[in-house]
Amino acid sequence: MSAEAVIALAKNGVYTVLIVAGPLLLIALAVGLAVSIFQATTQIQEQTLAFIPKIIAVLVGVVVLGPWMISKLLSYTADIFQNLTRFIG
Repeated sequence: MSAEAVIALAKNGVYTVLIVAGPLLLIALAVGLAVSIFQATTQIQEQTLAFIPKIIAVLVGVVVLGPWMISKLLSYTADIFQNLTRFIG
């Protein structure tokens, strides 16, 4: 297996991870920003207040985006298994 093939495989893996995890990270970022703005305006400085809405939002995101995420991961895995002979031999 050449160095270019290894780099391409690693690039596809990192790209898939970013595509799958990105929406959930953006949801957590948006909810965290909204909670921080709420805490700043009301001067409530409770540390646990930031975690509960983020956890709930990410869980809702997993429920909504879960089938899409699974299909992306399955297509990447199927691609890896289909090209397995090229990687090994």
